[in-house]
Amino acid sequence: MPTSGDEPGAPGSVREERQNGAEAERELPSLARNRLSISGLIIAIIVLADMLSLAGMTLLGVQLNPYVGIFAYLIGPAVMILGLLLIPAGMLLERRRRRRFLPGELPPFPKLDLNEASVRRGFLGAVGFSMFFVVLSLVASYQGYQFTDSAMFCGQTCHVPMKPEFDAYEDSPHARVACAGCHVGPGATWFVRSKLSGAYQVYSVMFNKYPRPIETPIKELRPIRAACEQCHWPQKFYGAQLKVFPHYGYDEKNTAMRIQMLIKTGGGSAEFGRATGIHWHMNIANEVWYAATDKQSQAIPWVKVRTPDGRTTEYLAKDSSLTAKQIAEIPVQAMDCVTCHARPSHKFRPPDQAVDEAFEGGQLDPTLPFLKRQAVKALLKHYDTPEHAAEGIATALDTFYRNRYAPIYAGKWPQIQAAIAAVQQIYKKNIFPYMRVDWRTHPDNIGHLYYPGCFRCHDGQHVSTDGRVIPQECETCHTVLATPTSVAEFKHPIDLKDVGGATCSTCHTGGVL
Repeated sequence: MPTSGDEPGAPGSVREERQNGAEAERELPSLARNRLSISGLIIAIIVLADMLSLAGMTLLGVQLNPYVGIFAYLIGPAVMILGLLLIPAGMLLERRRRRRFLPGELPPFPKLDLNEASVRRGFLGAVGFSMFFVVLSLVASYQGYQFTDSAMFCGQTCHVPMKPEFDAYEDSPHARVACAGCHVGPGATWFVRSKLSGAYQVYSVMFNKYPRPIETPIKELRPIRAACEQCHWPQKFYGAQLKVFPHYGYDEKNTAMRIQMLIKTGGGSAEFGRATGIHWHMNIANEVWYAATDKQSQAIPWVKVRTPDGRTTEYLAKDSSLTAKQIAEIPVQAMDCVTCHARPSHKFRPPDQAVDEAFEGGQLDPTLPFLKRQAVKALLKHYDTPEHAAEGIATALDTFYRNRYAPIYAGKWPQIQAAIAAVQQIYKKNIFPYMRVDWRTHPDNIGHLYYPGCFRCHDGQHVSTDGRVIPQECETCHTVLATPTSVAEFKHPIDLKDVGGATCSTCHTGGVL
């Protein structure tokens, strides 16, 4: 029984090749007429059409799903190259087959006679297509590079593990700065290093090996000042800034109070201003090093300072039980931007702060009795999933006003609905149970209200060998001015003389005080 390809009269069959003898090579069909080459051509055409359509959608401003972007700029070009490689591979295999059945009839190498019109057209077509493919490859490579640096790729591709960070990023002052702008910075060296370290992250996501929560700080990042100072200019920081902190009480009236504070930003460069205030620490005129005993640098027993006159002073915490030898074994870190600005783009707000901001932004109606207290209580409850949280928050607020304030429940139902939606949104942006992330997970050391922050060193406990103490006075960094309701000097609700050595974060935990 004749095998496939040997039937009499079949184009390109071995029997026909043998019958035609020396004329076989001229009369044989193109080497590209084989299953492998045709399959490769079909794959390349389909992928090319998809890539061009996606590129057109991008030019028209259509927002693509991150997984579509992965196909368009990463997987698609690789598949198209594979399809194109199948074409010459199939032609090579087909030529070997013909030489095997027609020994001596086909020359060892293909003939390329540009005097023949058909050969010339084929050659020019191949050259033209090659040039088009090279240009397309360059464009796809550049788009792939841009895509892997985009916030869409970083935050939405690995949706589950990166959702907390991406949601916080979208609500941050850096929301219009690409993730790679801070995490990688400019230059090819750190781009390559970041992609190599990212290979393990891809593996972790694919096989569910990533930690919960994502561990910080990340060690694979470039020196942070090299990234931050692409936009920020530390030498130009000086002077003071006025900041108003809104605060609403837990009483029935949700009493509003706005604390006006003069933040002594100061500066670190004698060239542009005196090296004073908070930014005295910027390692420009003064240099600061510290040794921390924990990964998140919350416990700092040792500090070293060098001033412009060359004087060096070491401070050791009085309550530290570490010996000099143990201190020497702790890695020493130079103070930089993220020593204090630990969460510049990924802040998870404590419930009471987030509720205060929602009042100030008009999302919550302060005329609803005890809304601050009830909203914070609802946010503090444990929920297994975001869906359970949304249901629990709605039930808690609805039940409270229906049972305790029936007339208000009937008359202000739209405001209660809006309050429920706003509190649900606060939970959605700041609490992620499946990743074990909330405002307590990653300390934010800017200030000292909810976390040790400044008091890691400015606690009045770090003393030098000659008796000098790192100051703890409030006036060093800020001055409370007044409130809109009173021009009198601001007084803390609790007499701080009665709290001993406690810091702000001892009481300010994010919940109901």
